[in-house]
Amino acid sequence: MKFIARLEKSKDFWFLLMTSFIFFLLRLPSLFEPYWYGDEGIYEVLGSAIRHGRILYSGIWDNKPPLLYITYALFNGDQFYVRIASLVFGIFAVIAFFFLAKKLFGHEKRETVLWITSIFAFMLGLPLLEGNIANAENFMLVPIILSALLLFRDRLNSKIYFSAGIVLGLAFLFKIVAIFDFLAFCTFIFIVNTEIHGKKINLDKMAKQALNLLAPFAVGFLAPILVTGLFFLGPSFKYFLQATFTQNVGYVGYGNKFIIPQGFLILKLLLLAGFNIYLFLKKTKFTKTSLFILTWLSFSLFNAFFSQRPYTHYLLVLLPALTLMIGLTVLEKKYKIQAAILLALTVLLVFINFNFYRKTPLYYQNFVTFITGVKSVREYRAFFDKKTPIDYEIAEYIKSKAKSSDQIFIWGNNAQVYKLTNKLPPGRYAVAYHITGYSEGFKNTRDAIQKSNPKFIIIMPKQPTFPFSLNGYLNAVTIENVTIYERAI
Repeated sequence: MKFIARLEKSKDFWFLLMTSFIFFLLRLPSLFEPYWYGDEGIYEVLGSAIRHGRILYSGIWDNKPPLLYITYALFNGDQFYVRIASLVFGIFAVIAFFFLAKKLFGHEKRETVLWITSIFAFMLGLPLLEGNIANAENFMLVPIILSALLLFRDRLNSKIYFSAGIVLGLAFLFKIVAIFDFLAFCTFIFIVNTEIHGKKINLDKMAKQALNLLAPFAVGFLAPILVTGLFFLGPSFKYFLQATFTQNVGYVGYGNKFIIPQGFLILKLLLLAGFNIYLFLKKTKFTKTSLFILTWLSFSLFNAFFSQRPYTHYLLVLLPALTLMIGLTVLEKKYKIQAAILLALTVLLVFINFNFYRKTPLYYQNFVTFITGVKSVREYRAFFDKKTPIDYEIAEYIKSKAKSSDQIFIWGNNAQVYKLTNKLPPGRYAVAYHITGYSEGFKNTRDAIQKSNPKFIIIMPKQPTFPFSLNGYLNAVTIENVTIYERAI
């Protein structure tokens, strides 16, 4: 009872309660979105496939670490429940961010802490950065912020470093870009715990200090990754390595060509290294808080631009450090102009290079007009993507004609149709661009089609020519340029 009484008197408690409620309202429409987002469709298929006994990677494929798919599997790929989980993770991220901001700026700067926490919650709750979509970034923010909260303490020991590493390792298992948060925190630990005497740098002493401090953090970070790797030992191990590590090399190379392959990436690495070397050499001019935020911001910015692709949800990993930078700019006294310029350049880079969800105000209008009966279901679904009502028509047709034991195959990138029909792809790959993008994609899919003999083959428009035989199939129906073939026998 005393604990409850203290909570009732706590201003922080009421602030977090109100902020969490507003965050909930901002995310509420996301729970009722139709199945429309392509990446989520893949995750839903993988989640359902895992629940039905398929082995991740070798039996059903996508190119990310396993925790996102395991999360979807917990809810059998059901979008409503996964979105609820994403909403809950978002609330925990807001709470963790609040305590991190308090730790960084101190109790005496409470007003600034409240403002930047509100900004963080608002930006994370809106669909502006695709916070409404249950992507990996929404789930990994909590462990990243918790790791930062553990590390920014006055008294640290090996157990705390180890714990912070484990938490961050879990973020990596959602998406590998958490490696940049790991490197940011390693750099911060190194900068604040090494001493430079005049112009002479004792490299041996620095190496020993770094090893003593960073070893438990690194071991903790690697521990959940190694345990996961051991779980996949066997036929699935090469696919696990491909999905978690090697697949991302080609992905990153696609957008980073500049004069030479990976030229842009090399340039970004040089800028990142130069900035952090400057922080190291001038560290006496900065507070510990400033060093933490500036280091984290530089790596988070590199993270967002890593693949050189303008996908909006990449900005979610930049949001914590960028929001803290706003607070630092407000509170900075000695270098306020420099901080403001750095913040402005960061925001400008983001606006120039990334696409934002421009229909954000209309997103809420669409929800209100739907729940009040002004909009029809079809109009509501079409708001998200004009192809979404067609996906639902296809699903209704298949469900009316197919038995529970019948299988289907979709030649297209609408994996969500599998979920809408409660079916699974016959082979390892759920979408056409995976089938065409992997050397064994055609063979695996052809063999799976021959073995499963699907009742329906659905060919989506604007796809490469269907590469498999349609012998024994008849053109059953065409729905908005989508051709559905039915097995004759």
